[in-house]
Amino acid sequence: MLSGRYRVDDLIGRGGMASVYRGQDLTLGRPVAIKILEADLAADSAFRTRFRLEAQSASRMSHPAIVRVYDAGEETRTDAAGQPHPEPYIVMELVTGHLLKDIISDGPVPLEDALRYTDGILEALEYSHRAGVVHRDIKPGNVMVTDAGQVKVMDFGIARAVSDSSSTVAETTAIIGTASYFSPEMAKGDPVDARADIYSAGIVLYELLTGQPPFRGENPIAVAYQHVSEAPVPPSELVDTVPRSLDALVLRALAKDPFQRPQTAVAFRDALAAATGRKAPSKRRVESLSNELYGPDPKQAAETARSLRQLTSDDTMRRTQSGPPVAWVWAGIAMLAVLLVSVFIWVNTLRPDEGTVTPNALTVPDVVTMTWDRAEQVIDKAKLVPQQIDETSADVPEGAVVRTDPVAGTTVAPGEQVTVYVSQGVEKAAVPALANLTVSEVTSSLEQAGLKLGSITRRNDPRLAADVVISGSVNGAAVTDGQEIPKGSAVDLVVATGTVTVEDFALNYTVDKAVEILESDQYNLDPVVQEDPSCPATDPRMVKVQSAIGEVPVGSEITLTTCSG
Repeated sequence: MLSGRYRVDDLIGRGGMASVYRGQDLTLGRPVAIKILEADLAADSAFRTRFRLEAQSASRMSHPAIVRVYDAGEETRTDAAGQPHPEPYIVMELVTGHLLKDIISDGPVPLEDALRYTDGILEALEYSHRAGVVHRDIKPGNVMVTDAGQVKVMDFGIARAVSDSSSTVAETTAIIGTASYFSPEMAKGDPVDARADIYSAGIVLYELLTGQPPFRGENPIAVAYQHVSEAPVPPSELVDTVPRSLDALVLRALAKDPFQRPQTAVAFRDALAAATGRKAPSKRRVESLSNELYGPDPKQAAETARSLRQLTSDDTMRRTQSGPPVAWVWAGIAMLAVLLVSVFIWVNTLRPDEGTVTPNALTVPDVVTMTWDRAEQVIDKAKLVPQQIDETSADVPEGAVVRTDPVAGTTVAPGEQVTVYVSQGVEKAAVPALANLTVSEVTSSLEQAGLKLGSITRRNDPRLAADVVISGSVNGAAVTDGQEIPKGSAVDLVVATGTVTVEDFALNYTVDKAVEILESDQYNLDPVVQEDPSCPATDPRMVKVQSAIGEVPVGSEITLTTCSG
């Protein structure tokens, strides 16, 4: 038992940081998952403090794509030598399903599933980033897929607690796990923000598409080095069924510079949704994007730099000659000449649609946030052809431009079409009937309406049975049946407990007054008066004994015994 409330049952799994057990919340009568941290982490008081604060932060997040954190606490265990040891734990939602890493272990997943899983991860990140919480450890081992196919991201806040208590990359990776999903800024020990999660989500998408992460090595330091300095192989070169349009998206998500990645989870989700419908870029364009993001050959550049540093600073190396052999010099000059001639021929034979600057080339203007009318004028003036497509947007006001395709700054030929995506505002949904229905009925109605079930607060109501909804609200504001709210909103419910709390009327109330109170709207119970001839009667008649006190089911019969002897 933990805190006298949580019963710890069978072991579910064990990792480098903690062991997870199936458990039962005896107070609320619900199954839970209990994560108990390992002793070496628990011994660090700074870590325990950070862990508690981050668990509290994570517990405030309520979203269908995030495993809920219900509670966090600390027990003290005494070992065989009589020494006390702290044992921090967190209590989470119990999810039935499979870890995403187990799904990937069988190889690349179908394209549709890969996109759906990634979208679910980004949906969770979209919510957490708006709440100011950066996960820092997005990886398949921290993602569950339920039996119904719902994606659930877990362990929010724990990675930060670990990294803030660790001093080196090696130490941190030993605690968190594999470094295959580190962002370059994490590997270098730089400050991180939401874009680090975007990078890790890109790694997960890469692994879903190819069955393997883009960077692998013998130890975490080797992998971290690759994150910082090497370019990933486009997914379609490993699995030829991957659309090349996804190559461009994955390479962009894995950019070393955070400013070159999608800046938000919303932008990544939008790009992911549009990627499969776009015309696939040529292989040369993908190579051009890779060079733009990572340089022409970052691995070779890094190796050259390392060799130069060794030659200039390592005084333990003894050179056997004053300079390189003459044959090497002439071979190097010949190779450089061949390379220059090849580049010259390649540049002059490029087709206009493969990236060469053609005569009269135009630049797509930046019309984002403009109205459609204004954007149309600007694009017309630029001698391009605008085409309007409406789409819903939670971030851009109705009537304003969300994005363009091609994006602003792209060089195009005169008269080329520019697709302008105009915001229709947030997509709305009507709130279904809530009051006097059961939670299961309301949950089904919310899903059909395109809404989500939020938190549930239980309250006594003498007129309603257990699990019957009393009212609903969104972000603390009450909602009514038929009210239009943003689609996808979480509706919080106030639900009847099916009980009322009855005070003790014995010795302090007359029978008539107790009957009046129990029959009132406050209790709505059924009082029955029973006379006891074994004790002397009083005037007025007083309640001697009451059959039930405290929590009783609504509509219950309460027996009031009074003396009649």
